Amino acid sequence: MDAAYVSADDIRDQFSKAMSAMYQQEVPQYGTLLSLVESVNHDVLAEDAALAHTLEASDELARLSVERHGAIRVGLPEELSLLRRMFAVMGMHPVGYYDLAAAGVPVHSTAFRPVDDDALKRNPFRVFTSLLRLELIENPQLREQARDILSRREIVTPEAQALIARCEEQGGLNATDAKVFVQAALNTFRWHHDATVDRATYDRLHQEHRLIADVVSFRGPHINHLTPRTLDIDAVQQRMPSVGIDPKAVIEGPPRRRCPILLRQTSFKALEETITFADSVAGHHTARFGEIEQRGVALTQKGRALYDQLLAQSQQLPPAKDNSAHQAQLTEVFQAFPDDHATLRREGLAFFHYHAVPGTTASLPAQINADTLDALIEQGALTCQPMIYEDFLPVSAAGIFQSNLGGEQRDEYASQANQAQFERDLGASVIDEIALYEQRQQASLDKALAVLGLRTNRSANEARRFLQQRQILF
Repeated sequence: MDAAYVSADDIRDQFSKAMSAMYQQEVPQYGTLLSLVESVNHDVLAEDAALAHTLEASDELARLSVERHGAIRVGLPEELSLLRRMFAVMGMHPVGYYDLAAAGVPVHSTAFRPVDDDALKRNPFRVFTSLLRLELIENPQLREQARDILSRREIVTPEAQALIARCEEQGGLNATDAKVFVQAALNTFRWHHDATVDRATYDRLHQEHRLIADVVSFRGPHINHLTPRTLDIDAVQQRMPSVGIDPKAVIEGPPRRRCPILLRQTSFKALEETITFADSVAGHHTARFGEIEQRGVALTQKGRALYDQLLAQSQQLPPAKDNSAHQAQLTEVFQAFPDDHATLRREGLAFFHYHAVPGTTASLPAQINADTLDALIEQGALTCQPMIYEDFLPVSAAGIFQSNLGGEQRDEYASQANQAQFERDLGASVIDEIALYEQRQQASLDKALAVLGLRTNRSANEARRFLQQRQILF
């Protein structure tokens, strides 16, 4: 990029901080949540020096306070495609496809996020973005009315659209344009107390599904939650009531473990907010809330298959009466999932970053074989660190949505996933998250082995076959 242009990473950093400040003004309880999470993280680090050292060594500690994601919902393919271009200015790309309709929520989604190691270290902010599936509205008149209402709004200001085009044409934005872009882009995600529909139309949309009313009835895709990252989500869940926050019933995702995996999420319940309808009638709308996340190691295809199998097994159990009972059930089922990093790595269940240790004396093998990696680690020539999961879990996302939509679920929305249609609407293919983790792990291992002088004695294909033998990548 030309030196005259601000990096996409810096623009994303500016945007995420501006988004957080805006949301704290709009939803003061979110500021309370941030303070609570900061306090819990401080306590965890004070009590666990080893964890603090590990996070610092992996550059995770520096980004902990900025680790958050947002979530929005759009109504039309044109809106989704335009937001793809907006997020590209910030170095955020569509990763993963999520079919929430299968869980009774009429949307499918992707996550716009940075994808390479340097960008993630700079600022890992992501936006989980859902597209309303209008075709799932059973009433044809209501479906066409919703489409017509959406077609008459413009969610991105002309100023922001002009700056997106300028960035695309010249390959970046200068400092002045970047600052203006961030403020213009924020307007897309602001909350508006005035609905664009009358009360009767809102009620019809709401009766079909609360999420449909939320998407269709306002000027744009207001941010419906932001999410700080915690090191102990169980502590946050327990302490929320003490600061006047009402948590959702259960924590979504895997149970508490010595070695966290994937993603655990909880939230406070959506606020009831006063709005004015287009016919000047006063009313209320419930959509916006605060969420908390705890992230663990990313799992390989093999690891995800085991996770999905155990999660499905847990869902066959009788419903738990509260979060404690729910977590106890999960813990029992997930005893079948190894809970130490060495086993996760050896069994090819999780992804890791590899690093050579300069100056170490190691017995380097003349020939690559399946035991080489373990030998190098045992000799101290190679170290590995868990690769943080940067994405989302469909079942957990649906659980968060439903808990903040009054527990509403419509079984008739369950359908076949339609990734091809989503990508046509997006105007691009989504990046496969597992392939992305594979590439990052492979790159770190290649670099580490090169430092140790191993890459000179084998081809890339030989290296890949070696890794396949260990089931680390494939």
